[in-house]
Amino acid sequence: MDNLFEERISKVRAEIAKRNLSGLIVSDPQSILYLTGIWNNPYERLYALFIAREGKATLFANRLFNIGETDLQIVWYSDTDNAAKILSEHIAHSGVIGVDKIFPARFLIPLMLSSKGARFSVGSACVDDVRACKDQKEQLLMKEASRINDICIQKAFDFIHEGVTEKEVADFIRKSFIEEGAEGESFDTIVSFGKNAADPHHESDGTVIQNGDCVLIDMGCKKDGYCADMTRTAFFKNADEELVKIHDIVRQANEKAESIIGPGVKFADIDAAARDIIKDAGYGEYFTHRLGHFIGQSEHEAGDVSSANENVTKEGMIFSIEPGIYIPGKFGVRIEDLVLVTSGGCQRLNLVDKRYRYLCRE
Repeated sequence: MDNLFEERISKVRAEIAKRNLSGLIVSDPQSILYLTGIWNNPYERLYALFIAREGKATLFANRLFNIGETDLQIVWYSDTDNAAKILSEHIAHSGVIGVDKIFPARFLIPLMLSSKGARFSVGSACVDDVRACKDQKEQLLMKEASRINDICIQKAFDFIHEGVTEKEVADFIRKSFIEEGAEGESFDTIVSFGKNAADPHHESDGTVIQNGDCVLIDMGCKKDGYCADMTRTAFFKNADEELVKIHDIVRQANEKAESIIGPGVKFADIDAAARDIIKDAGYGEYFTHRLGHFIGQSEHEAGDVSSANENVTKEGMIFSIEPGIYIPGKFGVRIEDLVLVTSGGCQRLNLVDKRYRYLCRE
């Protein structure tokens, strides 16, 4: 196995030992990819990597899966086999076995019934905590994905014109991702005009742009298996005074939060830095979500920037900073960057100007 993957498994094994587990069952295909370099979508079939506290890691895979060449230890099974029973025969039958949070009950319950000497516990953090801190290779991949994202949002703003619909802009962005070398979207592109932007998860539709609309674009591409994510809000031709004021408040909240980021800072304090600015401006009730989420191979990974998270930042972590104000029936403003925690603070991965701009202004 590649040294990179051996190193990652060793880090997970250290987390297993720290939590006094006998071993860990990893069933998340993204985590298995991270730990082995092997990608597979198992659909309804069992697919799991068992990492013992000591000894080699073992992959359990159906013979239908295309695993490719690997020196990883593999236990094969077929559709006529009892996959849960086979897994049970190869794991420890004493102590506490960790399982990740997505391991299906249809496999876990038979496994528990056949492993009377063992107890089971959610062990996702053993992998999640390792994945949270990106190595140098991952950082470079995510910077490249964000570079493409920056290019494509600029192209999208230039594309917007009289009579265009949200869906047409979203389709243009998807096409631009491919043209710039990405595999595609990391999530469904959100394009919201006017009052639609008051819904943070609006689905782009046939709404036609109108003079004075805010234009909120939340977009991310996927490049070489790693995700980008950013949001910018602009105005079409002009904007009323309150919308301009709110944009400045949201930008200031974004910049304040980013200014305090560095190793050892509580996520709850980062959230508060942005939230307090919005609250002090009188719009606290209109900031309706957490400040950010972790990102990497998936657009949302374990961990967030919220008032409930008392954990602290570590060098190598990458997460979003995305304050917003949403006025029902009128408009919404969100500004989002991805940031990388560095030894001396943080590096912003999105370089597109965060100040408001007017599109097609005469």
